[in-house]
Amino acid sequence: MKFQLSSVAKLGVALSVALTVAASADEIKVGAHMPLTGTLARSGAGFNEGIQAAVEMFNKSNGKHTIKMVTIDDESAPAKAVAAVEKLASEGVVAVIGGYGSNIIGPASDATNRHNLTYITAGGVSDDLTKRGYKTFFRINNTRGYEIAIENLLQEMKAKSISIVYSTKEATTDLAKSIEKDLGGKGFKVTTHAFDPAITDFKPIINKIKLQDKSDVLLMSGYENDYVGIIRAAKVLKPPVKSVVGVWSLATSKMASDFPDLMPNVIGTALLPYPVEYKTPEGKQFADTYKKMFNKDVDYLAQFGYVKASLLFEAIARAADNGTLKKGGLSDELRKTNRETLIGKVTFNAAGDNPNFQHRMGQHQNGKIVIVSPSYQATGPLKYPAVPW
Repeated sequence: MKFQLSSVAKLGVALSVALTVAASADEIKVGAHMPLTGTLARSGAGFNEGIQAAVEMFNKSNGKHTIKMVTIDDESAPAKAVAAVEKLASEGVVAVIGGYGSNIIGPASDATNRHNLTYITAGGVSDDLTKRGYKTFFRINNTRGYEIAIENLLQEMKAKSISIVYSTKEATTDLAKSIEKDLGGKGFKVTTHAFDPAITDFKPIINKIKLQDKSDVLLMSGYENDYVGIIRAAKVLKPPVKSVVGVWSLATSKMASDFPDLMPNVIGTALLPYPVEYKTPEGKQFADTYKKMFNKDVDYLAQFGYVKASLLFEAIARAADNGTLKKGGLSDELRKTNRETLIGKVTFNAAGDNPNFQHRMGQHQNGKIVIVSPSYQATGPLKYPAVPW
């Protein structure tokens, strides 16, 4: 005798199955501290949006485990980042995603290590971070990847002289000094100008570059507000440089929209052109998810946020499945990572660093970001000489 369910009965069965699946899903709490306000807020917002997209995609696809994010604004301040970590630890998170700026990442990850909490970031590139011997610390990018990208660009430009303007913060100083050493050994004329992170008037430094250095390239090793102040001073004094180049958080759509008068022809590190078009299934899914959530196209900061969060979530799921998540096994599981991601291959060495990381250089051109170096990965021609004035 055949038996058929009524529509109401079918609906009841479907709801029952859905509730059973939902009830069986293991909710896992993950923390994050991000600079959502303060001087580094643009970078923090980009990272945070990528993390949110990663949560959305993981929770839809995994089925067995659900990630619940607890995000605290560290206000671009080291002490606030440490306080955020302490609060997150008290709330029972299994890991922490951070943050932005090596001077912030350092003390925050000191705190997570004390709590034996796994910490992953894309915002701290100082070499000192991976010299501490922590088994709980991981990052997907590093100073060397930025150095190589900048040096490749300068060689492709055939520039002969560089003026490096750098913040005395740890990561920016490390990068500037390393580039100075490498380029000096390759026959470049390199002049450096350090500045205190608190200053806002860059005219004295730019005037020295104009009257004394007369370099081909003005290279900035700093952060968002530093770039704005430096370029504004350069637009007034107009030093005879042929290009203005910077590093992290410069070649982004947010900088283009916030400072349209300052960004034309400026070059910064960027793994992605803007607007971006992905060719892999994961990339397309990420771009679609991000677009639906935020009604805009992905930029490279969001991509970094997505990658670090996704790798962490995958390791959390593996650790939960093998019963080691609540026994301190997450860091061991994350260290087993070995896969192609949207920023290239990621593996972690014993120090928690990703030795595969390589960056590219993008140029602001007509409101878009064009990858211009290395030349074999360029999405458009480099404009050189070309400055924002």
